[in-house]
Amino acid sequence: MTPRLSNTPIRILLTMLLGMVSNIALAGPPPTIAIIIDDMGHDRLEGERLARLEQPITLSFLPYRRHTVELAKLSHSLNKEIMLHAPMANTQHFGLGPGGLSENMNQAQLTRTLRRALQSVPHVQGVNNHMGSLLTQRLQPMDWVMKELGQYPLYFVDSRTIASSIAGDVARAHGIPSLTRDVFLDHEQTEEFVDRQFKLLIQRARQQGTAIAIGHPHKITVDYLEKHLPLLDEQGIAIATVSGIWAIRNDNRTMFANEKKQAIVPAYARKPESNSSAAQL
Repeated sequence: MTPRLSNTPIRILLTMLLGMVSNIALAGPPPTIAIIIDDMGHDRLEGERLARLEQPITLSFLPYRRHTVELAKLSHSLNKEIMLHAPMANTQHFGLGPGGLSENMNQAQLTRTLRRALQSVPHVQGVNNHMGSLLTQRLQPMDWVMKELGQYPLYFVDSRTIASSIAGDVARAHGIPSLTRDVFLDHEQTEEFVDRQFKLLIQRARQQGTAIAIGHPHKITVDYLEKHLPLLDEQGIAIATVSGIWAIRNDNRTMFANEKKQAIVPAYARKPESNSSAAQL
């Protein structure tokens, strides 16, 4: 007679496996970062390098710039998320360039300007403010902005170029998926500064679960990202698009699953760039 093998070891193994699965489920996603690169559309070389990064970064394009349309289309084809970097009035009165939203506009002017800017950026999924330290403090223009954005399947990121910004609060009041920038990566363009800010971003993600950084298409920033983004896995850090971060924070809900939104009708005609160039913020 063949001896019967005890099933005790099998039971122990199954119990261990079930415990491991349970622990993984309880642990949830790893600390996750999103990186938005603003001011896209000016620099073709650095823009192409960013588009070709393997990691799912988010690229925010200024409207009507020389390379906005071609780079946005390329970036989308390489699985990058695309945003409009909407120029808004600032306290230092730097020039906004084409597509800028100023404090002197009435509702019709602001709405028309914003709508055309949205139409000028292919595959746009979200909006953040370029500069805006003046406009993002003012309720009425922010209300007009969010009324327009609320018609489309778009999220909004408050770049927080000033601490007293109300843009994110107004977006949420209009039911627009809204997030806020945690860290600026390259306010100073040195490798030491970018490294310090990148480590701060990771620290924030470990503390909060997720964190969002904003950088710019400077060579020093692109060089740093090319070198350091591939090392995130071994640090236990994930990287996601902005909409991915929103999903993590909202129990993996789809942003607009049950909402009727208008499609943005593309209109890619170029406009001449303003002679007064806008500052980064």
